[in-house]
Amino acid sequence: MEKAYNPSDIEQKWYQKWESSDYFVASGEGNPYCILIPPPNVTGSLHMGHAFQHTIMDTLTRYHRMKGDNTLWQVGSDHAGIATQMVVERNLSAEGQTRQDLGREAFIDKVWEWKEHSGGTITRQMRRLGDSVDWNREAFTMDDTCSNAVKEVFVQLFKEDIIYRGKRLVNWDPKFHTAISDLEVENIEEKGSLWHFRYPLANGETTADGKSYIVVATTRPETMLGDTAVAVHPEDERYQSLVGKTITLPLVGREIPIVADEYVDKEFGTGCVKITPAHDFNDYEVGKRHNAPLVNIFNDNAAIRNTAEAFDYKGKAITDINLMIPDGYAGLDRFDARKKIIDDFDSLGLLDSIKDHTLQTPRGDRSGAVIEPYLTDQWYVAVESLAKPAIEAVESGEIKFVPENWSKTYFQWMHNLQDWCISRQLWWGHRIPAWYDEDGNVYVGRDDEEVRKDNNLDSSVSLRQDEDVLDTWFSSALWPFATMGWPEKTKELETFVPSSVLVTGFDIIFFWVARMIMMTKKFIGKVPFKEVYITGLIRDEHGQKMSKSKGNVLDPIDLIDGIDVDSLVSKRTTGLMNPKDAKKIEKRTRKEFGEGIESYGTDALRFTFCALASTSRDINFDLGRVEGNRNFCNKIWNAARYVLMNTEGQDCGQNGGDLQLSLADRWIWSRLQSTIEDFEKHLTTYRFDLVSQALFSFIKNEYCDWYLELSKPVLNDANSTAEQVRGTRHTLVNVLETVLRIAHPLMPFITEEIWQRIAPLAGIKDNTIMLQSFPKFDEKRFDEAAADDLEWVKNVVVGVRNIRGEMNISPAKSVPLIIHNGSAEDERRLNENKTFLMTLAKLESINWKQKGDELPVSATALIGNMDLLIPMAGLIDVAAEKARVNKEIDRLSKDKERFAAKLANPNFADRAPEAVVAKEKEKLAETEATLEKLKQQITQLESL
Repeated sequence: MEKAYNPSDIEQKWYQKWESSDYFVASGEGNPYCILIPPPNVTGSLHMGHAFQHTIMDTLTRYHRMKGDNTLWQVGSDHAGIATQMVVERNLSAEGQTRQDLGREAFIDKVWEWKEHSGGTITRQMRRLGDSVDWNREAFTMDDTCSNAVKEVFVQLFKEDIIYRGKRLVNWDPKFHTAISDLEVENIEEKGSLWHFRYPLANGETTADGKSYIVVATTRPETMLGDTAVAVHPEDERYQSLVGKTITLPLVGREIPIVADEYVDKEFGTGCVKITPAHDFNDYEVGKRHNAPLVNIFNDNAAIRNTAEAFDYKGKAITDINLMIPDGYAGLDRFDARKKIIDDFDSLGLLDSIKDHTLQTPRGDRSGAVIEPYLTDQWYVAVESLAKPAIEAVESGEIKFVPENWSKTYFQWMHNLQDWCISRQLWWGHRIPAWYDEDGNVYVGRDDEEVRKDNNLDSSVSLRQDEDVLDTWFSSALWPFATMGWPEKTKELETFVPSSVLVTGFDIIFFWVARMIMMTKKFIGKVPFKEVYITGLIRDEHGQKMSKSKGNVLDPIDLIDGIDVDSLVSKRTTGLMNPKDAKKIEKRTRKEFGEGIESYGTDALRFTFCALASTSRDINFDLGRVEGNRNFCNKIWNAARYVLMNTEGQDCGQNGGDLQLSLADRWIWSRLQSTIEDFEKHLTTYRFDLVSQALFSFIKNEYCDWYLELSKPVLNDANSTAEQVRGTRHTLVNVLETVLRIAHPLMPFITEEIWQRIAPLAGIKDNTIMLQSFPKFDEKRFDEAAADDLEWVKNVVVGVRNIRGEMNISPAKSVPLIIHNGSAEDERRLNENKTFLMTLAKLESINWKQKGDELPVSATALIGNMDLLIPMAGLIDVAAEKARVNKEIDRLSKDKERFAAKLANPNFADRAPEAVVAKEKEKLAETEATLEKLKQQITQLESL
């Protein structure tokens, strides 16, 4: 083996070997085990959250493959409609073009070109992360198989009246000219105003206090041209007499009713609320209860229409009401219209007041535009019949959420479902399989030919396909069975549905997880997966969300390969519009990374992700943990080099022969069994933090720090028998080989590289560690007596080392040890393990003293009732040690006086926070205890 561990020398080499050998293909004679990858969007590259989740999924996949299960990690990517179209349109814009310049077909070709570029980036990243996905089965939500599934589902649901077309409110992005989902809307707190407008009462009516108007409060004056009611609370005494009366809508002249509705908050504003059902989701519901018409005043650009249009709640046009748009408003952008409305109300004496107001503004997460509730014709899924079996699947335990509390979030959403708007006004995506004739009749089918055949339409009938595409989540909802070949009846469909576990984030429980459950139950009659493991969100070390605007984004591949700070600054600042922001981010980045960081390698990053995978909702990513785990990889590498240096070309018992195991051998085999048990127990409950903790503790603390040292007395003692040496070599090799198999799911590259060299010494001849069986707990190897005896040895060694540290005795200097007041059991352990103690504690002699024996002046340590004593005479320079200790006493005495004076000062003791005062008291107590210990040392030194 190379002297130094260099991950770049081994990682890509092994991945290419695994992939070319088809080791990732679903195989195994055991039970089916399947994980579906949450398909990453083809909009760029994988981020830290992807890398985190992929590590979890690959760990589970590799583990179950080694367990002999028929294991499949289904890979693929998502076309990500609006996100991908936006990226391609931005690229075109940089070239001075628009999608309209190209036309639909040529634009789609451009998107496919982008998909090949971005998808290639993602798959390269996945290979660097060690993802053992079955690349032979790679899927894409726009490939032929998935497209066929989408058409089949749409047609079937339409025939059952579950999919329908209707005119309803949607989140409308006026920049991209499409409906978007709630997931794509960010509600941002912004400073605004609350305008109070006077609406004149009609027919000479007056309020209780004699006014001829009522005052309504609104944050959106621009929508008032579409008002169709004014609402008050039914228990608001100020307005009870006016309920059922009407007002005359200013600027328009339309009479609209005053209605009573509990939606109104009596304490907010004036207690009167304008109701604009076509431009507000809450107003829509209020208007529906009171049959107030929907008057649409905006066009697709969120500008004022030339003529308003009105509809009832079934989408039927209403023509018998005043739909006038006042002069000067047609064509105005909504915010220009807002200014004009305010000015016009002021001119008419109807602007009552303007007050500052903080509100939540809905903005498109990609466009940044203010989202407009907009009345349009869209395609919907009536979800009620789909939701019931999906709710029952979780209630019955057929699907289990981990952690379980996320099921409450699931139920909360599922019990409050609204019909799902599935159409998007985009060009990139699954085009809706619906056709219209010249009279506007709609026909649904898998293609034009089927539509004509099913509806007896000959070629003379002109048909045009719906221009819209389906919401990305529609095709994603079919992922569990579309990737398995449905609607064909395939072996994969039978074997891998339901899959075993879905690993995903809490932010898409509503939008993806629930919809997969609904669709899979509907079309397959099974649940899509048995468990849903919800991971936390990866944040930076300060708990901030990683984002371009914050300048704290990390690329997982940079952590693997190393970070060049100039390159990272460029990545973080490219595309930022504000130069001040870019400068701020550059300063922060250079402060955080200095001249850059070395290559950490994939295994160190993966192990860090696992160590962070607790049940927390938010996970703060600490770069220091990756560096620490890079050192852990070094530790494993150096341990392997030690084992090889002491076993290669030697008799390690691989060909038989008697073995005599030392206490250390029996102990490490026993501890290995506990590690196997802990590893599997925690893995089955998805506690990857505890999995990595168990592995780290065994490899570093027990195998490397203790067992390797304990092996040296046996291997280096001329008095050791051949059976003893063979037993220790056998243990060195086989325990390492076994723990490499345990660690492989988390750290695939370093374990494969080392295993290739260790396996032959253990008598194993095979091509790869990844197809070896996962170690099994062996009760016969579990040895509590060996654990107790070895713990005694460790306590003695640590006790001696602590004395050395306290008395400043060089670790290289051999010292005598006296054991006093020990039991018969202590004496047995001493006699059986003297060689270990002499070597590890660097002792020149060990003397056993009974109670009452005369003892020299010594430094002591206590283990239970047994004393460890190291005589001081001749071991140290008494004068120099006294000078050192006295200097420390002087320093601590001054600290003690300072702490005491501070606590005695009433200005501090009475006024400082309780926690601060307690901390000072703690410092004083610790200082006094240390001083007492140092004074005892001086007393000992003076007696020498």
